[in-house]
Amino acid sequence: MKTKLNIIKGLGILVLVAAGFVSKAQQDPMYTQYMFNQQTINPAYAGTWESLNFMVLGRQQWAGFSGAPQTYTFSMQAPMKNERVALGLNVISDKVGQEKRFYLFGDYSYLLPLNEKLRLRLGLKGGFTNYSNNLNEYDITDPNDPSFQGVIDKKFVPNFGIGGFLYSKRGYIGFSVPKILNHDFESTNETSSLSSEFRHYFLSAGLVFNLGENLKFKPTMLTKATFTSESGAPVELDFTANFLIKERFWLGAMYRTGDSFGFIAQWIIDKKLRIGYAYDYTITPLQDFNSGTHEIMVSYEMRFLKEMFASPRYF
Repeated sequence: MKTKLNIIKGLGILVLVAAGFVSKAQQDPMYTQYMFNQQTINPAYAGTWESLNFMVLGRQQWAGFSGAPQTYTFSMQAPMKNERVALGLNVISDKVGQEKRFYLFGDYSYLLPLNEKLRLRLGLKGGFTNYSNNLNEYDITDPNDPSFQGVIDKKFVPNFGIGGFLYSKRGYIGFSVPKILNHDFESTNETSSLSSEFRHYFLSAGLVFNLGENLKFKPTMLTKATFTSESGAPVELDFTANFLIKERFWLGAMYRTGDSFGFIAQWIIDKKLRIGYAYDYTITPLQDFNSGTHEIMVSYEMRFLKEMFASPRYF
């Protein structure tokens, strides 16, 4: 009971802190099913499944809108012989218009058991971004506009990040900075604009409550922010409310501040295979030019013999 109260208190503090962030430009991919995809932003999440786990996710944002974001993600995590150590891998392809980002990052996490119920993982992330943006291929009114001439092409942009993940069987709080270094991507044409990669900060939290023998309720939140002064994007807050029915079906809804609302569904097969689908509908003026955002996620975990009786995963 004491552990549960501490997590609830911590969640409240995080929400208050998140509401006070002053955020700027945000380029990293976003996910509606982030609660099952946290390894992409937090290296300390690797190892929390206590099994060899694979996850693939495809996201088509603003379907029907030309040049809309498309994101494809592959993640895996694996425990090592030293049970406190886990490794992870993230491969992400993200495209917005002619702007293309390919991410390849590895994760290392180390477990610090705090008591019988509460655990803390600390993680390191390292890898690189492959960035390209052919400004000449954009369809613009003035083909002689100097801001849309040249090519931004960075084949190898290294970076590293850190994270912490505090969790029990029924709740979690995470904080991470997945890419610490800021980078400028400069066009071959010196008169063209610069595209930059900024440092982002993430806060995440969630709790699971029993509402009955076959029903559980899981509220979660995710905050994304950056402190650079080069653009003025607001703080991004995601709130979700999910219900787990008979340990097999997740059904829920989400709201992303100033951006969209949506719905989430996930089917758990034999406690190993998960198939999830999410639909977002934007509340911005773009709602007149697209038919919504679709996101499909599939994950599979290979439990080892000693883990045959592991407890169900709620996040």
